[in-house]
Amino acid sequence: MSIIEIEPAATPSNSAIHLHPADSVAIARVPLSPGQTVRVAGLNILLRQPVPAGHKFALRAIPAGQNVIRYGQVIGRASHPIHAGEHVHLHNLSFEEGRRDYDFPSAEQFLPPPPAAMPTFLGYQREDGRVGTRNYIAVAAVSNCASHVAELVAEHFRGTTLPEGVDGVVAFPHADGCGHSIGPDTEQLERIINGVVHHPNVAGAVILGLGCEINLVEHYFPAGASSTEQMSGFTIQGSGGTPATVEAGVKAVHAQIERAAVLKRVETPASRIVLGLNCGGSDSFSGITANPALGACSDILASIGASAVLAETPEIFGAEHLLVRRARNRAVAEKLLGVVAAYKAYLNRFGGSFDDNPSPGNKEGGLSNILEKSLGAVAKGGTLPLMDVVQYAEKVTSPGLVFMNTPGYDPVSITGLAAGGVNLIAFTTGRGSAIGFPSIPVIKIATNSPMYRRMRDNMDINGGRIAEGAASVEEIGREIFEFLLEVASGRKTCSEKLGHREFVPWRIGPVL
Repeated sequence: MSIIEIEPAATPSNSAIHLHPADSVAIARVPLSPGQTVRVAGLNILLRQPVPAGHKFALRAIPAGQNVIRYGQVIGRASHPIHAGEHVHLHNLSFEEGRRDYDFPSAEQFLPPPPAAMPTFLGYQREDGRVGTRNYIAVAAVSNCASHVAELVAEHFRGTTLPEGVDGVVAFPHADGCGHSIGPDTEQLERIINGVVHHPNVAGAVILGLGCEINLVEHYFPAGASSTEQMSGFTIQGSGGTPATVEAGVKAVHAQIERAAVLKRVETPASRIVLGLNCGGSDSFSGITANPALGACSDILASIGASAVLAETPEIFGAEHLLVRRARNRAVAEKLLGVVAAYKAYLNRFGGSFDDNPSPGNKEGGLSNILEKSLGAVAKGGTLPLMDVVQYAEKVTSPGLVFMNTPGYDPVSITGLAAGGVNLIAFTTGRGSAIGFPSIPVIKIATNSPMYRRMRDNMDINGGRIAEGAASVEEIGREIFEFLLEVASGRKTCSEKLGHREFVPWRIGPVL
C-alpha cells in the first residue's frame, strides 16, 4: 500500500481529513457537531449528526447498496441511503467479504542496493550470526505444570544487582504444553519455546518441566543430554519437587549470568535489525498517522538490507491484494494468499468471521469493519517488495518486508514474531495499549495526540502530530528509525521501564 498523503495537509484549524481523491467519506480530525459546515476536498459539507473524532462522514449522497470508499478502496456498502454530511458507521455501512482481483507480479522484484554509508547500532554478536539488542537470561517452562517454578526462579533475581551488560532474568510461563493433540499444535509450541530461548536477545537459558507432560524438556536438547553451554534443563519430578527445582534453576541462572557478563556491545550495521510490526487498540487514525509512518520506517530498513516483519493475518484480509501486487514474485504472492485461505478455513471451523476481529474499542475509535481496519493496518509494511511469507514462529531469514502468519490478538502475535527472531518490535496504538514482551523492546507509537498525552508513561513516539499538520509521515518515519537505533543500542522503551512482559503462545488445537 502506498504511503498516504493527506490533502489538504491537516493543521490545527482543519476539521477533517480527505485521504484519497476517490473517497466518498472524510475523517473528522476533531469532534464535529450537527449544523457545522466543514470545508473538505473542495466541498462545503453541512453536518447532519455529531461525528466523533476519527469517524467518517459522507462527502456526497451514497445510495443504498453503493460502495463506500476510503483509502481509494471499498470498505463496504451503504445499508441505507446516506446523505452528504451524514455520519457513516455501523448503523449504515454493511460488511461484505466480496471478491478481489489480484494483480500478480509479472517479473521478479528486488530491493534497492544498500547505501554506501550504513547506519549502525551497538548490539550483541551471537555465534549464529544474529545480533541481539538485549542480553537476557531466559527461564522457560515447557508446560503450565512448570510455569510457577519458572516464575519463582526469575523472581529470585528481581531487585538484585546484576553485572553490567546483563539486562535481567525473565520468565516465560504459559498455559499449554500438556493436554494437546500431538501434531501441528505441539510442534508449534516447541517451535515457540525454541524460538524464545535460542533468541538473539538471550545469552543463556534454563528450561523447566514437570517430567510427564506431552512437551518434554528432553525435546529441547541433543539426544541423551540435559544441558549445553548455553542452556540447562530440569524437571520438578526429577529434581525432587518445587523447592529443589527452584534451587537448581537459580544455580543454573547464576552460571549463565557469568557467561552473559563477559559479552559486550559492539558497533553493528543496522542491516542486522529485524523489526516486528504490530498494532493493537487501533483507531481510525492508525491508518492515517502511525501506521504509514511505521511503513516509512519499514522502507528505510528494507533499503539498508534489514528486515521488517508484518503480521496479523486477520488484519490484512481485505487488503491482501495490495501486498500481492508488491510480492517479490508469483510464488511469494501465492504463499500469502494460501495463508489467508487457510486462516479463513480455520475461522470457519469455529463459525467465525474475519469481521469478528474489530474490537468494541476499534469501533468506538471509528473503524467500522475489518476491511477498513486492514486497509490501514497494511500501511505498516511500507511500499517496497514483499520478500517472503513465513508461518507462525518460523525463523525470519530474508531482508526486506516479510509477512508472518499470526492471529490479530496482540500478545499472541508478538509472541510469534519474537519466536521468529525479531530483535525489536514497533507497536502502533490508537486506543492505548500497554503490552510488552519479556526479552524484546517494544516501541509504542501513538496514532493521536490526546491518547499520547493521556498515556504519556506508556508511549514512546507521538504519530498524532501528522494529523495536526505538525509533522509529515516521512518525518515521523525517520524519527521512528532513529529511535529504534537508540533502543537497539540499549535505550529503554516505556514498556520496558514499566515491566510489561506479555507472552502468550498460539493454541490452535483441541484440549484433550
